[in-house]
Amino acid sequence: MTDSDQTIAGTGAGGPANQADGAVDHNVGRRTVIGGAAAVLAAAGFQAAPAYAGKPKDPEVVRLTIMGTTDLHGNVFNWDYFKNAEYDDSAHNDIGLAKVATLVKAVRARVKATRHAPDPLMIDAGDTIQGTPLAYYFAKIQPITGGHRHPMAAAMNEIEYDAAALGNHEFNYGLDILRKFQSQLHFPLLGANAQDWTTGLPVFPPYVLKKVQVHGQGTVTVGILGLTNPGIAIWDKANVENKVKFGGIVELAKEWVPKVRAAGADVVIVAAHSGMDLSSSYGDALPVPENASVLMAETVPGIDAVLVGHAHLEIPQRLVTNKVSGEQVVLTEPLKWGMRLSLIDLDLQKVKGKWKVLARASQVLNANTVMSDPEVVRILQEDHDKVVGYVNSKIGTCTQAMSAATAPWEDTAALDFVNFIQADAVSKALAGTPQAALPVLAIAAPFNRAAAIPAGDVSIRDVAGLYIFDNTLLAVTMTGAQVKDYLEFSAQYFKQVSGPGPFPADQVTNAVTPTAPGGTPDYNYDIMGGLTKPLAYKIDIAKAPGARITDLTYDGAPLAADQQFVVAVNNYRQSGGGNFPHVKTAPVVYNRQVEIRQLMIDYVTATGEVNPNTFHTTDWSLTSNGAPVVVPA
Repeated sequence: MTDSDQTIAGTGAGGPANQADGAVDHNVGRRTVIGGAAAVLAAAGFQAAPAYAGKPKDPEVVRLTIMGTTDLHGNVFNWDYFKNAEYDDSAHNDIGLAKVATLVKAVRARVKATRHAPDPLMIDAGDTIQGTPLAYYFAKIQPITGGHRHPMAAAMNEIEYDAAALGNHEFNYGLDILRKFQSQLHFPLLGANAQDWTTGLPVFPPYVLKKVQVHGQGTVTVGILGLTNPGIAIWDKANVENKVKFGGIVELAKEWVPKVRAAGADVVIVAAHSGMDLSSSYGDALPVPENASVLMAETVPGIDAVLVGHAHLEIPQRLVTNKVSGEQVVLTEPLKWGMRLSLIDLDLQKVKGKWKVLARASQVLNANTVMSDPEVVRILQEDHDKVVGYVNSKIGTCTQAMSAATAPWEDTAALDFVNFIQADAVSKALAGTPQAALPVLAIAAPFNRAAAIPAGDVSIRDVAGLYIFDNTLLAVTMTGAQVKDYLEFSAQYFKQVSGPGPFPADQVTNAVTPTAPGGTPDYNYDIMGGLTKPLAYKIDIAKAPGARITDLTYDGAPLAADQQFVVAVNNYRQSGGGNFPHVKTAPVVYNRQVEIRQLMIDYVTATGEVNPNTFHTTDWSLTSNGAPVVVPA
């Protein structure tokens, strides 16, 4: 718990500065609390940073700790709403703010036991209110604009955050939801580069100053600057155009870091919703890059540490040297969804009345080693239970059962449904653009052979089972020749056979390739289909890879090599996942960072019915020297 004073700087509304009491149980003896904290931190991977090796006569060096999360994406509990079970993945990560809270309390208890150490600070680098049914429910089903407290606000207030940066997904549900969420926070929501469309002034507080008490040495003033992602201008154009514009990460840091220093900051921390290494998923569609945290640290003097977000990576520590000042800057990124908690340690010394950073280090703690904090659970159990009920409730009906069990080797309604949803969303979004007249295709992979939507009542979980990943939707332009190359690459998934069979599925699918020595996974086999007109083809698996696609037509005519298409793809594929040809370098014409799974759920909710007759046609098949291949179900 911080006992620091707080000053919110810049234009825009920030939350009240008051904080709840009770971050640590003060009724428990110090030895018990700290012993427990030490065990918790050791299990989570904590390693004390080396003490600053100064001269014995140097004034006392103090260590300031800053804790950080990012890309929480609506996760409070360690729960997978779509599986209706505790969250788990191949690395056995745990998720959610309830587990983060336990780590935060342990860090605060440890610091409190350290002689004369200032209270630690707690910050976040954005993408908070979107990503789970819990977040969706309180944006769309029971919007917080109706008065309900957002579960992420409730959890973060209980944890006692000191500041958070805006993420790009904060804008997904519109400015009214975002402003209501902001008003519910007990700490400021920062965004120096979220600017008024006309005046260019910040529409959220750019930074906050926190005065942290140091025993016998007064206070350290910590400036926390928040920067969000310029890609919001593209991804949420419908919500921000003519209202909010977004300057570059580096450009606005150059403007605001000196202002934070001039306002009295002894230390400057940046919470940046921008990945470490220079890159942009939107190419040159904007004049400033999407990911620029390292570039900012290298080129903008006056920054001591950066909490990085957006890229969903685990980077315990990266040290870079600022090219202007020669000072080191420490950067850290704590993965996503509350899986990790970053710790930044800055060793400070007062020299001639001013604080100087002598050393800096960072690390991450693993949340899968701790129990959920009981107070966070208590506060939000009712919200959680309500959403569990919602996800398992009926949202529509299906006229006939759809299964993905045979999707890898035959054209199924299940995958046609995914492609229809993707292509339809892109087609509607491109209305009025130069690409509106182009035919739209879409790709989908058989992610989950166990997925099925039953005939009759359909729940959100049923729909979500068809799309088990959190991929977002993009669209690129490709030529007919590139489409054929893409399909040839995808067809490497099949083993080469002679004759029409019948063959067991494992004798046909999951072929070994140089890049997949264990066999090509189902998720790297893409099926392509058209929206308003059929894209039809055959895959002759008697032929060698690279020469398998035959009878390739669009709307019944042979596909022309120079014909232009818009192709709906997921972000994993467009970013190079699977190494498919052309798609990574193809011009991006749509990218609003909307989850494909949510688009499917929204469609069923809006229409009330899934009718395979409206989107399913048999447009591709397996052959062997022209004869149909038989793969028994």
